[in-house]
Amino acid sequence: MKIAVIGGTGLIGSQVVKNLNAAGHEAVPHSKSTGVDIIGGQGLDEAVAGADAVVNLTNSPTFDEASLAFFRTSMDNLLTAARKGGVGHIVILSIVGVDRVPELDYYRAKALQEKILAAGPIPYSIVRATQFMDFMDAVLSWTADADTVRLPATPVQPIASEDVADAVAEVAAGAPLNGIRDIAGPEVFPLDELGRITLSHKGDSRTVVTDPTAGMFAAVKGDVLTDRNARLAPTHYADWLS
Repeated sequence: MKIAVIGGTGLIGSQVVKNLNAAGHEAVPHSKSTGVDIIGGQGLDEAVAGADAVVNLTNSPTFDEASLAFFRTSMDNLLTAARKGGVGHIVILSIVGVDRVPELDYYRAKALQEKILAAGPIPYSIVRATQFMDFMDAVLSWTADADTVRLPATPVQPIASEDVADAVAEVAAGAPLNGIRDIAGPEVFPLDELGRITLSHKGDSRTVVTDPTAGMFAAVKGDVLTDRNARLAPTHYADWLS
């Protein structure tokens, strides 16, 4: 298959391209660095023309209300280009529980992206993943000072980026789902506990303080970021850390 991967030079995209090419497909990475701008539209028609499938892994540069405009414009542009180019399948990566946290602008934006794709004229697949293990350092930095890190006890089910890329590549090479596939890591942790595990592994002496008001995930109520019925990835957090 010929597969265009928009956002194909990033954390997930580069691994998806590698996996698809290793499986014998012709996967081509596209991004601003290769002359493709999904917002301005430059190079997009040429990038997707004649592709059997397109994987869109582009992401908003911000998590605030501006992310709504990013995903609306990027999906409108991609659907227009894909229709002209005869694309038969579009795949996007989203987030488990994304439609259940309207308090977060970014989650509302990703839910909008899903709705635009599902309402479009092209067969599609949505892969929803839980929180990436790779982003834990960023989560810790949001509410950290010299001595403490404040985190809520929000349940999370972290997944390794390699496992996400495997799942996205598998879906991209298959028949359109015209629906959603949930993927998740094998273990559920309270976020504050995951912070303690992470700092301990790094030899970081800062104390994790449980604070239900701290950081982006404070807005999440209950266990909506976990899915024990999802397809479980093999990588455990302790193994990933090591």
